[in-house]
Amino acid sequence: MPKEFGNWHTAYVRFARWETKGVWDQIAAALQRDADLEELFIDATIVRAHQHAAGARKKTVRIRTKPLGEAAAG
Repeated sequence: MPKEFGNWHTAYVRFARWETKGVWDQIAAALQRDADLEELFIDATIVRAHQHAAGARKKTVRIRTKPLGEAAAG
């Protein structure tokens, strides 16, 4: 954290108190009321893939190292 903002622990305690008092919820509500939604940014940390997305088969091209007739011969 830049030195201009002071001690990191002081900032952390202040932000934690704001969370306890609901200040962040009030800020979010105020911003939502004024949103024009001309531009919308989505942080990748909140975007999740479907639970089965990781198990999908890969579309890869196999390259044969032996001609078709020699595969069984070894």
